[in-house]
Amino acid sequence: MAENSNNPYDINGQHFNPDMYFQKLLKECTLKQIMDHKTEIIKNTQTLHSDMQTLVYENYNKFISATDTIRKMKTDFKEMEESMDLLAKNMDSITSFSEQISSTLQGTRQQISKLSSVHALLKKLQFLFKLPSNLKDKMNEENYRQAVQDYIHAQRVLNQYGNMPSFQGIQKDCEDILEELKSRLRMQFHKRDASTKSLAENVDLLLQLKEPADSLCAEFLTHADGRLTEQLDILKDMCENDIIEFVDMASSGFLSDLCLIVASYNDMFINRPPTEDNQFTDDFDTKAIARLNSFIMRNMKKYFDLVGKRVENVADTAVLVRALDKFHRRLQAMNMLCKETDFARIGTDIVVTAGRKQCRNHLDNLKSHLNEALVKVRQILATKVSQDEDGSLAELQALLIMPSIEKVKGILQDLLVFLQPDLSFNLKTQFLQNFCVDEVREGLVVGFLHHLMATASGFCSGSDIPKFPPTLLLLLSKMCIEYKENNVKYLLTTTNDLFNIDQYTSAGNVTTDSEICEKFQEAAQNLLNHYVRIQGLAVSQMLRISVETRDWLHTIEPRTVRSVMKRVVEDITKIDTQVAALYDDSDGQVDRSSDSSRKTHSVSVSRHHYRSNWSSYTPSHIDSSLMTNIHKLFSERIEIFSSVQFNKASILTGIIKISLKTFLECVRLRTFSKYGLQQIQVDTHYLQLYLWRFVSDENVVHFLLDEILGSAVHRCLEPVLMEPSVVDIICERANSEPLSMLNMRMT
Repeated sequence: MAENSNNPYDINGQHFNPDMYFQKLLKECTLKQIMDHKTEIIKNTQTLHSDMQTLVYENYNKFISATDTIRKMKTDFKEMEESMDLLAKNMDSITSFSEQISSTLQGTRQQISKLSSVHALLKKLQFLFKLPSNLKDKMNEENYRQAVQDYIHAQRVLNQYGNMPSFQGIQKDCEDILEELKSRLRMQFHKRDASTKSLAENVDLLLQLKEPADSLCAEFLTHADGRLTEQLDILKDMCENDIIEFVDMASSGFLSDLCLIVASYNDMFINRPPTEDNQFTDDFDTKAIARLNSFIMRNMKKYFDLVGKRVENVADTAVLVRALDKFHRRLQAMNMLCKETDFARIGTDIVVTAGRKQCRNHLDNLKSHLNEALVKVRQILATKVSQDEDGSLAELQALLIMPSIEKVKGILQDLLVFLQPDLSFNLKTQFLQNFCVDEVREGLVVGFLHHLMATASGFCSGSDIPKFPPTLLLLLSKMCIEYKENNVKYLLTTTNDLFNIDQYTSAGNVTTDSEICEKFQEAAQNLLNHYVRIQGLAVSQMLRISVETRDWLHTIEPRTVRSVMKRVVEDITKIDTQVAALYDDSDGQVDRSSDSSRKTHSVSVSRHHYRSNWSSYTPSHIDSSLMTNIHKLFSERIEIFSSVQFNKASILTGIIKISLKTFLECVRLRTFSKYGLQQIQVDTHYLQLYLWRFVSDENVVHFLLDEILGSAVHRCLEPVLMEPSVVDIICERANSEPLSMLNMRMT
């Protein structure tokens, strides 16, 4: 600042040098800049000149105004001084006149006082003599308050002079009228249309008439109890109305009456100042407070029970939340009635219960939706089966999964209205934790997932002959896998994000997605195993009937493959198509090529395998079955009913194992002729030609078919096998022959 003040170039400073400033401008600025600067200086100068003129004018006006004010004050003070002198003269005159009046009336003052007292006494006596008639008139007019005031006004005189004969009649008449008045006031308690305010006035009058406060407390609360019961009955009749209308009616009716009753009770019995008769003692206050609290809790419990039932079945969640918010806000104001009980907490419990019921209703809707979807899928599958058509299993699987997922998402969005920040009950962490964690996540979402698993697993129970298409088991198994791999995590993550589950809970007290996924994996495995079992038993039933209903000792020489074998191949092919729509070999990491060279090689190997085995089944080796049994001891054991993997090859392998095992056991129980043995030889060779492509391990099919043929040889009376070339010709001809012709040749 010092530098600026001493700077000769500072145009606002004291040491400003215009010549130096001008020389500096000539050196540093162009002509245009100098002209602009000149214009700016002229403009600033004019502005300062205008400001100075304005300041001068304003100060001049203030000076003129101050001069006028001083001149006016001189005139006002002069007039005020004259007024004060006149007032002093008037006061002196008034004082002299007052002294003259006092001296004149000094002799008659005592007489006037005596007459005045006699006049007052006569007026009191006149009031007493007219009191009975006045009380009756006031009672007839139903002006009970004025009647009580008149009696209380005369009560002290009556009590003081009641032993005098002239006053005894008046006192007796007043007492009789007073008893009638008390009776009329008490009758107000029994009127149904009596308001709480009028009852409070009657109680106040009875207390002024020295009625016992304890009995009045009981009568007042009894009548109030009846009025509140009527309000609750009205609310019960409104249970079919809109929930918001119900809550508004409860607030303006029941709760308002209850508040008015409590306020009147407190004013009349608890907060009333002590009286001469000592009715309102500390002991009485304690009993009165306890009686009032009991009255409040009894009626509020009825109210809470009624509200709790009313909020159970409300279809519109948004309307329900608005009603619950109004209900909870009203209860917060009710906490002043009974400080020993937190009505807002009870209201929060009712809100939680309502939210729980809403979640249960949504869960029931989800269950119904799932059942409807299952019924629809079963009908579609039954229709396709009856029409011998293959439906799109992928579309049916989507029908089972996607609508349920979308419905759960819609329900979660619907329940988000409970978390609106402006709701009164959302201020309590307990409500948020109970509702978000226990009801929405665990009760609704996790509960639906458990129900889905239980419903799907329920199809695994029952007999081996299901009442539903077996393909449904395949769909449900794939559905469980889809939930395990994608949908479980998606639903739980969506729920956690929408309802801030991580904020209200830790990982220890909620069901994790890994636990649910494990159960879905188990359910999917059981469904798939059951599907394999049912399909295997269905094919086995055809094979068993074909073996048990044929006379193998009197059969003719085989000329073709039995039709049941072709039907078995067709059924297995159909099952393969159905399974391939949902499961493929890539799921089980099985690499199977459909190249023709691969098939040719497999067939040639299989034929070589059977030809090598058939050579051992000669009459000279029939008695050497011991070596065959020893060979079985060292061969790998095949488990027929083992769990299958989630791929097409494993599923088809399980079905074929069950079918061929049944075929084997049926063959072991029959006795064959030479032609019967050759028919089994043709049938097993036909099965070997087609079944190898469906399994993951061809050796399983080779081993079981070898067992079937070997068992037929051991059960044959004349074990002579056909030439392999003849068997090949029969099987190739049967492959080109229509199934109808094979059915006609069945014996």
